[in-house]
Amino acid sequence: MEVRIEDYALIGDEQTAALVSRTGSIDWLCLPRFDSGACFAALLGDKHNGHWRLAPKGAGLCDRRAYRPDSLVLDTEWDTPEGSVRVTDLMPQRDRAPDVVRIVEGLSGAVTMRGALRLRFDYGSIVPWMRRTDGHRVAVAGPDAVWLRSEPPVRTWGEDFCTHSEFTVHAGQKVAFVLTWHPSHEPRPPLVDPHGALRTSLADWQEWAARCRYDGPHRDAVVRSLITLKALTYRPTGGIVAAPTTSLPEQLGGVRNWDYRYSWLRDSTLTLNALLGAGYLEEAEAWRDWLLRAVAGDPADLQIMYGISGERRLREVELPWLSGYAGASPVRTGNDAVTQLQLDVYGEVIDSLSLGLSAGLPEKPHMWQVQRALMDFLRTAWKQPDEGLWEVRGGRRHFVYSKVMAWVAADRAVRALEENPQLGGDLEGWRAMREEVHQEVCARGYDPKRNTFTQFYGSSELDASLLLIPRVGFLPPEDPRVVGTVDAVREELGHDGFVRRYSTAGPNVDGLPGDEGTFLVCSFWLAEALHLTGRTREARELFERSVALANDVGLLAEEYDPVDGRQLGNFPQAFSHLGLVNTALCLYGGKGASPAFPER
Repeated sequence: MEVRIEDYALIGDEQTAALVSRTGSIDWLCLPRFDSGACFAALLGDKHNGHWRLAPKGAGLCDRRAYRPDSLVLDTEWDTPEGSVRVTDLMPQRDRAPDVVRIVEGLSGAVTMRGALRLRFDYGSIVPWMRRTDGHRVAVAGPDAVWLRSEPPVRTWGEDFCTHSEFTVHAGQKVAFVLTWHPSHEPRPPLVDPHGALRTSLADWQEWAARCRYDGPHRDAVVRSLITLKALTYRPTGGIVAAPTTSLPEQLGGVRNWDYRYSWLRDSTLTLNALLGAGYLEEAEAWRDWLLRAVAGDPADLQIMYGISGERRLREVELPWLSGYAGASPVRTGNDAVTQLQLDVYGEVIDSLSLGLSAGLPEKPHMWQVQRALMDFLRTAWKQPDEGLWEVRGGRRHFVYSKVMAWVAADRAVRALEENPQLGGDLEGWRAMREEVHQEVCARGYDPKRNTFTQFYGSSELDASLLLIPRVGFLPPEDPRVVGTVDAVREELGHDGFVRRYSTAGPNVDGLPGDEGTFLVCSFWLAEALHLTGRTREARELFERSVALANDVGLLAEEYDPVDGRQLGNFPQAFSHLGLVNTALCLYGGKGASPAFPER
């Protein structure tokens, strides 16, 4: 049975996350962190690469599923000829060790349940030794140990390198399973009360969600997006992964398969804007502090992404034993784009620090010195070609968005120094750089015949990132060049009402074969740009269509294929959910709406 990307739901403990399918199978889980090796990797192969299914005997897809209100606790229900049953899945916030809790509850009749647990460490490549200890099943291989127990105990047996179970649950009865990981050289952690963990998790999530101060249309979608962003946060450091998965394809059967279990600097301003606008100052400060730690060092060595604790070495390797989701190979871990030069990230970092300060986040020691160092590097580096926002692998070019973000860096630095001359810095030099960048972009990155900015200097291609020009204040929304660019992007990159990030049919800008779907955050960007240019009705219609692409539990992947009607790419995707939150704030008001910068 093929499981579509949108057939999955997310559970997590703010240090890692699992994907649960509509068949009741956990097909992806990395332990103990987002970027650790997966112990369930069926998502990128088959059941022999590891999964944990818990469902009625002989059942297929569930009849219904939903998160408990304002939480990350998932209920999945089946109706069978013998009765109805619910499986509740969660990962309680951990004290030390990660746990997966699955509670089976009989709703009516008497339903026979089947369980199949295949643990395969290191992305499905290692079959552990299994043994029984004190009524538990224990799996050990190298550094990893996993314990499985049930309350009350149910019969389990081993067959085909898999731990099976079968039991009958009557109406009103509950059977709870707890799977716990720990380093194999350490003793087993204290046992978790599954029912107490459920109560605590529900209370914690609902209390957190209640802090959301957005109260406009589609509040449920905004809150679900914020919960998803919270779930993608690595709580010990504040870093936010782009997605909890690797190698879910941008084209079915294609090679555009990347590891997104890292933190991208390009997301920084959008992340802060969403968190601050929704009222989550603590999370915004944690992200800002992660950002400051990650970028510390020589500005020339600034990376586009880092590990969730700020790690810099993210070497890309292929895992040939995994066939890939729906045959899309290779499966990759790590990401070679980490070595690319992307000049836009300098603007993202400085803009983020400026935004945080203006929103009232407390200053940190050396924060201004970091910005000065970045500006000292960018004053000459902005003239270089780079790989651009989308990490293309087709060579460096003078990407217009990269230049615009260099302007943003200079603009924010100038404004900070104008407001507080005591900070110190080369005010006149930065003003001159700001003006030089602006003039060059308008001269070399704009096509007057078509009345649109282009993807890179001398190009006839477009790029959805150009939609952000009014948002960052490079030009006012009413400028004819902005309006023309918005119209051109909608016309040339539009696909069945949604937006591609750039064309893959023209010159091979990204250096990759094949195609990809529409990029979900770009549709949200278009909605915001339409609103800023005075077309609010059209903006809200596009926003409605984009929100409707979320799956039945409110989650969005990276991309959407309008032809096949399927989500594509890593899932769930922080960028997509950030787009949803920020566009809702922009369209329907609130303190998180797009920053308004004075016209030049």
